[in-house]
Amino acid sequence: MTKQIKLCIFDLDGVIVDTAKYHYLAWRELAKEFGYDLTGKQNEKLKGVSRNQSLKLILQWAGVKKTVKEQKLLASKKNNQYVKLIQSLKPEDIFPGVKEFITELKSNKIATSIGSASKNTRLILDKLQITDLFDYIVDGNMTTHSKPHPEVFLKSCEALGIKPQNTIVFEDAPKGIEAALAGGMYAIGIGDPIELTNANMVIPGFNNFKLNDIFAVK
Repeated sequence: MTKQIKLCIFDLDGVIVDTAKYHYLAWRELAKEFGYDLTGKQNEKLKGVSRNQSLKLILQWAGVKKTVKEQKLLASKKNNQYVKLIQSLKPEDIFPGVKEFITELKSNKIATSIGSASKNTRLILDKLQITDLFDYIVDGNMTTHSKPHPEVFLKSCEALGIKPQNTIVFEDAPKGIEAALAGGMYAIGIGDPIELTNANMVIPGFNNFKLNDIFAVK
C-alpha cells in the first residue's frame, strides 16, 4: 500500500454502525406474513444487497411468488418497519474508533465518503450526528446497479475528482469487497478474514486502528 491515498469510502451497515439487526427484524417479520421464517444465516447473504433484490431472494427461498405490484408493497412495508426500528439510533451506537479514524483522515487531508446500498443512509447518518464528517454521500437512491457492481463507489470518485487507484473502500460484506476490487480500489474488510478472503486487508474494527496501519501493509 502506497501513501498516494486521497479518498476513503465507507460502507454504512456493519462498518460504521450495526443496522443489520434491524434489517433482519424487519425482513423476518415480513417473511412471517407468508409463512416463512428467515434465518440469521440467510440474512447474512442480504448484506450489501438492495432492498428489492433482498426481497426477491427471500421470496425465492420461501418458494413464494408475488406480482411486481405486490413486491413493491412488500418492500415498502419492510422499509416502514425498518425506519421505525432505527428511530432509536443515537451517536453512542457508532462503532468504537470510527470517528477517531475519520478525524485522522481529515487531518491528513484525505477525503471521506459513504458508499451504501441503503436508501435510508442520510436518516441513519443524521441519527448518529455524523453527516458532516463526509465530503460526499452515495446511497441506494442514487444508484441503478447493486454491489458487486462498483457504481456505488465509483460515483464518489467521480464527484470528488479522485482516481479509484487512490481510493480505499471499507466494507463488511463479500459483495462490497468485490465491488471495490472491480472498481480498481484497495479493499479493506471489516470482520472475519475467512468470509472476506478477497480483501486486500482485513481488520476486526476501527478501535485503535490508525492510518499507518494501512501504510505498513506491503
